[in-house]
Amino acid sequence: MALFWLEGVVNPLGVLTDWRTKPAVPFGGKFRIIDFTLSNCMHSGINKVCVLTQYKSHSLIRHLIKGWTKINNDSGDFLDIVPAQQWTENQTWFQGTADAVFQSLDIIESHGPEYIIILAGDHIYNMDYGEMLAEHVNNGADFSVACFAIEREKAAHQFGVLSVNENGRIIDFEEKPKDPKTISGEDNKALVSMGIYVVSQKYLSSMLRDDSVSERSNHDFGKDIIPEGLRRGDHFHAYMFRNPTNDDPPYWRDVGTVDSYYAANMELLEPEPPLNLYDKAWPIATYQRQLPPAFIKPGKDDSDIQSSIIGSACVIENSEIRRSVIFSEVRVDSGCKISGVLALGGCRIGANCHLQNVILDNGCVVPPGSVIGFDLKADAEKFYITREGVVLINRQMLGQKFSINPGVLGQK
Repeated sequence: MALFWLEGVVNPLGVLTDWRTKPAVPFGGKFRIIDFTLSNCMHSGINKVCVLTQYKSHSLIRHLIKGWTKINNDSGDFLDIVPAQQWTENQTWFQGTADAVFQSLDIIESHGPEYIIILAGDHIYNMDYGEMLAEHVNNGADFSVACFAIEREKAAHQFGVLSVNENGRIIDFEEKPKDPKTISGEDNKALVSMGIYVVSQKYLSSMLRDDSVSERSNHDFGKDIIPEGLRRGDHFHAYMFRNPTNDDPPYWRDVGTVDSYYAANMELLEPEPPLNLYDKAWPIATYQRQLPPAFIKPGKDDSDIQSSIIGSACVIENSEIRRSVIFSEVRVDSGCKISGVLALGGCRIGANCHLQNVILDNGCVVPPGSVIGFDLKADAEKFYITREGVVLINRQMLGQKFSINPGVLGQK
């Protein structure tokens, strides 16, 4: 069984997560972030899934119901959506990743799985979890952690860092250390946790019940469960996530900031993108509304579109588009020049707009003649500017009414 835990009350993606949880944020022209992890489950033959929700989850729940609950329940398969139960004595929201699982332990145990794969649901990657499960069982491990190597400086303050012996057994773990330990023989690389765990239901239940009564615990897998298991001498195993085709680093993106989210989308526009959305052997499933195809309107000067993704039901008129990801039902009026733009569903870009390095949240109506992304000092008076100089805009910033239920728009 696969178990998804989702983040608590945080806004990692700024206004993009003001009204939706991060796994529900649109990605790549038509998908949601959670679709990639759910597709991994599908391709791994895992058809028993629980998604633990809490924070601003309506958009996510609606997406899961429409796109992911059509599972053959008669065969015992299911996708359960489990809101925060608040049945602990404090009746609080999830206090940590381990607490999220603990608060739903009765539901998990009722399904009787032998093994559980714990997933975050807010990362972009392709992975066969069956291989990790097989390695966990073959090694007789109590708990397995998926990991891969990255540059040491990128690991600092960002990831849990592991040390392993020659057999792949974890001998040390630090959660987001300031000074990460390096891999033996590689001074500039650290081994980091992907937040993916495999564990038997029996072992997990025992560990979580012990943790739940600890007054010193943060009730978190990285901060408490893994260090405590290592302290007890239990067998914690590191599963190395590798590139299946060559020696290059595997594709795995933590889109936890606006800049990393923007960069991951822009990577899709490279001549040979690191993530292949067109791989017939590993399609990414999602909910799709029945929409007409995109339409490039004829006119006096034909549109010039290069290195871009154009979603369904878009209408583009006599405009120049470069290196942009345009989601469904976006209208680009005549005379626009846009470059490096990520326009979520239902936006309208008025005539003669010039946009550069801009993210438009769904439903934004950009007034005709707007020039955005060229003078960041002026843009900062109205919009949010990231460290890398990307301009993030939502409807409220444009003085437009914000609706929690945009109705016709499919990308809330």
